[in-house]
Amino acid sequence: MSSLRLNLLSLIVLSTTLFGGCRIEDKFIFHPDHVTDRDPSHIGVRFEDVFFTTQDGLRLHGWFIPHQEAPATLVWFHGNAGNISDRLLNIKLLHDRIGTNIFIFDYRGYGRSEGTVSEKGTYLDGEAAIRYLLARDDAAARRLILFGRSLGAAVAAEMAIRFTSLGLILESPFVSIREMARAIFPSLPIAWLLRTRYDTMEKVRLVKTPILVLHGDRDATVPFAQGKRVFEIASHPKKFHRIVGASHNDTFLVGGEEYYGALRDFIESAVAANEKSELSP
Repeated sequence: MSSLRLNLLSLIVLSTTLFGGCRIEDKFIFHPDHVTDRDPSHIGVRFEDVFFTTQDGLRLHGWFIPHQEAPATLVWFHGNAGNISDRLLNIKLLHDRIGTNIFIFDYRGYGRSEGTVSEKGTYLDGEAAIRYLLARDDAAARRLILFGRSLGAAVAAEMAIRFTSLGLILESPFVSIREMARAIFPSLPIAWLLRTRYDTMEKVRLVKTPILVLHGDRDATVPFAQGKRVFEIASHPKKFHRIVGASHNDTFLVGGEEYYGALRDFIESAVAANEKSELSP
């Protein structure tokens, strides 16, 4: 999401001139990278190379990273730039510190995944990723914690509406693409020109699963206040974790043990609540 602020002004000019075709918007919102020359083996992490197919016939790529005796699987919906190979250090730190399986995948048009990215497409991709996990034989892979960062927070929230999960984690979420435009250019009435929505807050309003929201208090890309607004609209049970001193892309480094502790506590609580409900008559 870090490049979104730099490109919105150009998007506004083009949208005003050409009246906002979605493909024009997409070029400024999404910044995929097709080069994937590294994988988790480069950081000493065991993984499965996974390919799965979307409802509209595209072949997507991801990594399933098992953790011994994992109680659940963290399904990771990444942000708008790069691809999964850019998240290797983050993958290792999460793998080592939170004790779950991790499934991270690339949206269409990113990395080794086929197709061209769009908002609708990312939702289809999220559905396909979850259906892949639900079809696996290992039980922990079917107990899902949805984890969305930045733009991925909107995708994760949409999946939390469509599928049953143990919990939803949103890191550095924005309210919506339109609210981002208003925040960056408050004096320009351009939000109505944008067809792309990614309305995270409206989605969260409909989510019934426990929610954890984390946001860096020095985030210069997505305002901290937007993360708070997303949290405030959520139903209980919910928790908010302020990542002191963190900007948009360094939360997992700056947050330290408090950050990983917040993730672990939330996941353990969600797993325990699920086990209790399964035992109830």
